[in-house]
Amino acid sequence: MRLTIGVVTALAVLLGGAACSDDTDPAASGDGKVELNVYWWGGDKRAEVTEQALKLYTQRNPNVTFKTHWQGNQGYYDNLATQAAGPDAPDLFQIDDNYLTEYAERNVTLDLNPYVDSGALDLSKLPDSLAKYGQVGGRTMGVAGAENTPAMVYNKTLVQKLGVAEPKVGMSYAELVTWARDITNRTDGEVAGTMDPSADYKALWLWLRAQGKELYNGPELGFTADDLTAWYDIWQNARATGSAPPLSVIKEANGGDVTKQAVATGKAATSFMWSNQLPELQRATKDQLALVAYPGNPKGQWARASMYWSVFRGSRHAEVAVDVIDFLVNDTDAGKILGTERGLSPNTEVRKVLSQSLTDATTRATIEFENSITPKFGPAPAPPPKGHVKVRALLVAAAESVQQGKATPRQAAEDLIRQANAALATT
Repeated sequence: MRLTIGVVTALAVLLGGAACSDDTDPAASGDGKVELNVYWWGGDKRAEVTEQALKLYTQRNPNVTFKTHWQGNQGYYDNLATQAAGPDAPDLFQIDDNYLTEYAERNVTLDLNPYVDSGALDLSKLPDSLAKYGQVGGRTMGVAGAENTPAMVYNKTLVQKLGVAEPKVGMSYAELVTWARDITNRTDGEVAGTMDPSADYKALWLWLRAQGKELYNGPELGFTADDLTAWYDIWQNARATGSAPPLSVIKEANGGDVTKQAVATGKAATSFMWSNQLPELQRATKDQLALVAYPGNPKGQWARASMYWSVFRGSRHAEVAVDVIDFLVNDTDAGKILGTERGLSPNTEVRKVLSQSLTDATTRATIEFENSITPKFGPAPAPPPKGHVKVRALLVAAAESVQQGKATPRQAAEDLIRQANAALATT
């Protein structure tokens, strides 16, 4: 879950090269032509739309061409570090908040503030919290390639059939558990009212923010064992009263596979997901699904980057790479090409244009949800510190130990605090 020794070594070599390069943008050749190396993770569809958008950039800027590389998520960061340490380092690459802080603190990523200040990189059409969520220590180290928001997906068809009120923005978790119990009772236990999200770091984070706390306080945890015990108690009660599904269903969904989420398999009336996953969930069921914010004050939420575009600090073509980011984020034609494959366009104006051109009702519903909830968002926290990936894994293990009855909420919480602090201190 941490960077391997080989990756750390590769990064060290990389930083040695970055330190002696300058961040200006000399032409690659005497004729002014530039080839940018671009690297990302994703599937065939992401590759197709990204390359189409880059071709459009070349059409408008014939002196700039692209050498593209992409792969699946598994092993991406190992390969990124290795490539960056070599002679063919990526000028522009995709990164997420699991590693943004780590790469920023290692000075791998270029500080984009000078370009924002000069107007070369326009972030004015991004929600403020989305723009700031790319900052590490006040430096803009990445620009959101797309926005994504946690959303509770619920079975609208089932809820209406049972005559139960649909969940509302701002309902508390206590209200959700009560609402869920009604669903369970009305279906004679066939469908649980709500998925148990106690292993979902997003749900925990938003629950903490509603109480004025954070998942992290700088490089340390921002919550206590008492906080985590209270969180586990909520869901232990939900399981005990039948509001949440059996352990086998919860365990299956904890793995994150969209096709195994309880709202898609019909085993629960809700699932705690990302809003852009609605179309994929919808394809798995004939019932109509809908979105609502996670329980709690929506000010606890913020516009989150599903992933960022960052520029390698050692790039010889930084100005061009920054201009490409500006194009991918702000150009309407590029936005239409990219669609919602990475999430919703980070540019709210591009998003509106895109929503008007969509024929798919489910994707349109996702955009409408984002547009309606964004004005209610609170300020963004700092991106997670180094070690976040390990902490996420520990949170899943701790929650599952309670779900399976192997530990009490208090025992699991205290173990998690100890293990997570050790992971953060040694990462």
